[in-house]
Amino acid sequence: MNLNDIRKLHQKKYRQAFGHYLVEGEHLVLELQKAASTQPTLKKAELYVTAAYEHWQSPFRTHLVSDRQMAQLADTQSPQGILAVVPMPAPDPGRASPAPGEKAIYLYEVQDPGNLGTILRTLAWFGGFRCLLSPGSVDPYNPKVVRASMGALFHIPLATDVPLSQLASHYDRVACLDLNGAPLTSTAFRQHDCYLFGNEARGVPAQALKELAATPYTIPGHGDIESLNLATSVNICAYELVRG
Repeated sequence: MNLNDIRKLHQKKYRQAFGHYLVEGEHLVLELQKAASTQPTLKKAELYVTAAYEHWQSPFRTHLVSDRQMAQLADTQSPQGILAVVPMPAPDPGRASPAPGEKAIYLYEVQDPGNLGTILRTLAWFGGFRCLLSPGSVDPYNPKVVRASMGALFHIPLATDVPLSQLASHYDRVACLDLNGAPLTSTAFRQHDCYLFGNEARGVPAQALKELAATPYTIPGHGDIESLNLATSVNICAYELVRG
């Protein structure tokens, strides 16, 4: 891929067209190298470095570029001088289906890159989760999501463009959050297969929840605000699902 095409990877339409995305910075490249040891697709990544990183030890094909070229390739304002061009996973319809012993987190039209990156990081920390994204959600390969995930993107089973209408065909027991639901700490909360979270501003359409027969639960709170941040809600639920 030439440098001009790599610059275009800042935009979703070109990431989809070329089938690649950007990973920038030392920490993320290290996480990528770790993941590549067990994921053959990631081994095809290519590394671009400035002279400061010329002797970086990597299993990837490496290209030396100038500081000026790196500034044009990078998404950050003050790039470290190391980034990778990474192939996206091949589409896999089966990625929406559960694996044994695994819980699914379904995100309906999540929009904030920071929220999605933080959620992926939490799910990777606890393990045993799969993340499903509805159509209309932020692109998980958006550079801001990749950075916020701190490398979790490489370690979480992820399915994109999973219609809400198809959720019932993959999961028998769906849970959601609602102010009038049962307490999150109830034993029944852990007995579901999929946990549904809505758009930051609009939530999930009421009719869709009714058709799914999603069981409502609530995170008890005693403060004066009306709601929690999406990523915070997912984090609390994930912890509740894995604690002893």
